[in-house]
Amino acid sequence: MLNLVGLILLFPIIGTAINGLFGKRLKKETVGYVACGSIGLSFFISVLVFCGLLLLPPDARLFEKQLFSWIESGSFKAAAGLQVDPLSSLMILVVTGVGFLIHIYSVGYMHNDKGYHRYFCYLNLFTFSMLLLVLSNNFLLMFIGWEAVGLCSYLLIGFWFEKKSASDAAKKAFIVNRVGDFGFALGIMLIFLTFHSIDFTEVFNAASHGNFGVGSFTVTVITLLLFMGATGKSAQIPLYTWLPDAMEGPTPVSALIHAATMVTAGVYMIARCNVLYTMSPFTMTVVASIGAVTALFAASIGLVQNDIKRVLAYSTISQLGYMFLACGVGAFTAGIFHLMTHAFFKALLFLGSGSVIHALSGEQDMRKMGGLKHHIPITYKTFLIGTVAIAGLPPFAGFFSKDEILLESLVRGNFIYWLIAAIAAFFTAFYMFRLLFMTFHGESRVDHHVAEHIHESPRNMTIPLMILAGLSFVGGFLGIPGASAINNFLAPVFGGHPHTEISGTESIGHHSEGHPYLMMVISTAIAVAGISLAYRMYVKKPEMPGRLAERFHLIYKLLLNKYYVDEIYDVLFVKPTKIISIQLWKRVDALMIDGSVNGIARLVGWFGNIFRHLQTGYIRNYAFYIVAGCIFIIVLTVFGK
Repeated sequence: MLNLVGLILLFPIIGTAINGLFGKRLKKETVGYVACGSIGLSFFISVLVFCGLLLLPPDARLFEKQLFSWIESGSFKAAAGLQVDPLSSLMILVVTGVGFLIHIYSVGYMHNDKGYHRYFCYLNLFTFSMLLLVLSNNFLLMFIGWEAVGLCSYLLIGFWFEKKSASDAAKKAFIVNRVGDFGFALGIMLIFLTFHSIDFTEVFNAASHGNFGVGSFTVTVITLLLFMGATGKSAQIPLYTWLPDAMEGPTPVSALIHAATMVTAGVYMIARCNVLYTMSPFTMTVVASIGAVTALFAASIGLVQNDIKRVLAYSTISQLGYMFLACGVGAFTAGIFHLMTHAFFKALLFLGSGSVIHALSGEQDMRKMGGLKHHIPITYKTFLIGTVAIAGLPPFAGFFSKDEILLESLVRGNFIYWLIAAIAAFFTAFYMFRLLFMTFHGESRVDHHVAEHIHESPRNMTIPLMILAGLSFVGGFLGIPGASAINNFLAPVFGGHPHTEISGTESIGHHSEGHPYLMMVISTAIAVAGISLAYRMYVKKPEMPGRLAERFHLIYKLLLNKYYVDEIYDVLFVKPTKIISIQLWKRVDALMIDGSVNGIARLVGWFGNIFRHLQTGYIRNYAFYIVAGCIFIIVLTVFGK
């Protein structure tokens, strides 16, 4: 099995090498076959590995393989190794499965782009990096995958680097992530200093069986530093600002970043380190609180955005907040379950938005859409399924995973967490159906020149939409209350650790059989309320949003401008950093460092100018120097006595 796991990593890197080195000389069809084929083979092997684990008893579903000795320096040793267990096997299925569909979609979407081979080279490398991250058996190798994902996001967000907005967005994503990654790197260093190892198995065994009690200060610092990295990579407050700007990349890139890869890395990392996190109630409270606030904060911004991709971007931030809330209250399985279902319907929604943009010749403003459902029916029907799934209506995937998080936030956390999550769920249902109604329903607001060319996307774009729509429908059945297949499958990874009460009060527990079904009814009612309000405002009374915007213009302007967070960051951090950097450049670098080096060079030049007159090339001058030197020595000898 472990030999097969190596192939999962090998195929994408081969695809990267072929398209990166020879892509310019290959036909576009060949480039597409290489890129899609490599990920397709990885997906096939991932299915085999997953099925192999299912055939084993739960306590035997853990395999590790040391590939080679990587770094040895004193007492520090790091081997390049892979680990397969239920968590990593589920992640590779999501990454390769959804990634494969996005690759196929990209063949049609990017077909006329002049950087076609470069795009697929980056896309294969992105997939490889995420697979390395989730298959690593130690923190340092995970960090390599973590950083490689960040590099690939920079390359893909700024793929159309001729556009200033795209290159600025790429730099913003890269720099903001470096802030979080700095904390993550410090956390890894502290792990080694504390446990004398960076291997997952050794660290987690030492933590649970060592002298570290629940609430240990050292473990708390470690987990907070690791969480700092997660807030950057998974776009949580305060490091979320890069993700909406990441929409400057091609739409399939947005689907890959926001659904199956980069933004899920932080959730996966916390789930992987669940042993450490359950030992720190304080950190768990921080994780849950940040997740809850982010879920509500981002959802409120999504209520009024007009760019179709930006609405989905803020939706991603909000849904990631749900995942962190689940992990923060100790419901790691619920967090991973929502990660999986979110990958299905969010990839569907982003690819669906790409199909809309493709049909409208690049238009992304929903105010210039409307009435599209009859022009692009496949896109509409699949987009509707994705919208219903994320809104949380039964029996679609998002209903089961989001419902479980709502239940766990109340059972393991407290009423405040549940209330925040419930309000965010209402906002989600509203803004997603607002997007649907503004885009596909009502009167057409499409420019008449664009309207003449509206067409359905080609099959290599619509088939992935249909597959993802199917997954968005059936995916939730893996987590049906009382018979949760995903809960049983992940139990060996998350089971056996002391339960941590987040709120400081006694949990109401799962002993009540009525809680899951009561929560289903409540969460369905919340979703229906949000959908009904959106229908009333954007279908029945389309003039109503304008009147409300005028009446509550201060709140509307605040939300439309995203609480001015970017502007605040610009004043507090960006501009002062630029000013300090310029002063350091002028006064330290240019004046002191360059000045001292240049001053020494000028001094040497000055002496050189003087002494070069000794080298005239005339024999008479050299004879004179010799005679003068002899006289000087004689005089010195005589008078020296």
